[in-house]
Amino acid sequence: MPTLVSTPATKTQRSVKDLRLGETGTICCLKDPEMALKLLEMGCIPGTRVKLSGRAPLGCPITLNVDGEYTLSLRVSEAATIMLKD
Repeated sequence: MPTLVSTPATKTQRSVKDLRLGETGTICCLKDPEMALKLLEMGCIPGTRVKLSGRAPLGCPITLNVDGEYTLSLRVSEAATIMLKD
């Protein structure tokens, strides 16, 4: 099970939702225990590199490239629970 954030995110800590198009980050933890299992099953595992490869015209969903191996579409609310390393 991943480390779950139990305190508010620091100013330097960002979520996948905060990535700009083409920007990459490394997952550090999952913030929502209820959504964690679903995200883990989709490959959002701490230590995994993700790249924001697309965003729908109205902002939702977003498209991620996960470890350069596959593409994953997520709701912005789901992306907000995936925290990135500083």
